Amino acid sequence: MTIDGRRWACSALLGLASLLPIASFAGQSGLRTDQVGGALLSVASGGTQSVDSEAASKAASRTAGTQDPFEGFNRAVFRFNDALDQALLKPVAQTYVEVVSEPWRQAIANAFSNLSDPWSGVNCLLQGKPIEAVTQVARFLINTTVGIAGLVDVAGELGLERNREDFGQTLGRWGVGPGPYVVLPLLGPSSIRDSLALVVDQRGDPLRELDSEETRLALQTTRVIDTRANLLRLERLVESAAFDRYAFVRNGYLQRRFNLIHDGNPPETDE
Repeated sequence: MTIDGRRWACSALLGLASLLPIASFAGQSGLRTDQVGGALLSVASGGTQSVDSEAASKAASRTAGTQDPFEGFNRAVFRFNDALDQALLKPVAQTYVEVVSEPWRQAIANAFSNLSDPWSGVNCLLQGKPIEAVTQVARFLINTTVGIAGLVDVAGELGLERNREDFGQTLGRWGVGPGPYVVLPLLGPSSIRDSLALVVDQRGDPLRELDSEETRLALQTTRVIDTRANLLRLERLVESAAFDRYAFVRNGYLQRRFNLIHDGNPPETDE
């Protein structure tokens, strides 16, 4: 495809995506699809789980029934979200992968991840982890300057590890239980605690500070498309491994959140 052809395709792609209702919602909570992807990855890894991950898996499996009292409603929302995704968002993401080269997709993903680092730093501080908080701020400053607006993860190459944190994890860190599992329209798997925390997380999204609504929507839409594109490979793993996709995603989400709240070292639980 010629350069002009690529430019036209990208413009058409963004124009189509801007019509998606999911963009304005998921774009405001940039961590949400990352959480889903992490949940799928944690389950799809299967036999390569560590002992700590196995502890999280046991806890999630044991509590799934008691934490999902709204399963009938959740399954209906899950089907709605899946139908919307298959009809609109997935085709856009597939086109994005075909049009945008892998190096550029990685650079775009880096830039959006860079925007989340300051809020992760705030949550690290709220969780009583000052060293991690300073690390996230340092990552942001280095990548925003030397890394050309975050397109290159220079801080990662220097050994400064990204530590994704959100307000739901902060609440969990201080003993707030997740409450019932819920599937949110357009946003996907969550819990009562994490759903309420989304309101606070949205305030930590730097894109909200942009004055131009058109620019803000374009960037939020691009973030949603990029994140969905990164989940295409994981989606194939789910389809090949799961008889019940709903239960697969639910258990993966519960396991992932339990593991994150305990910083990868969940407490041992009884069988």
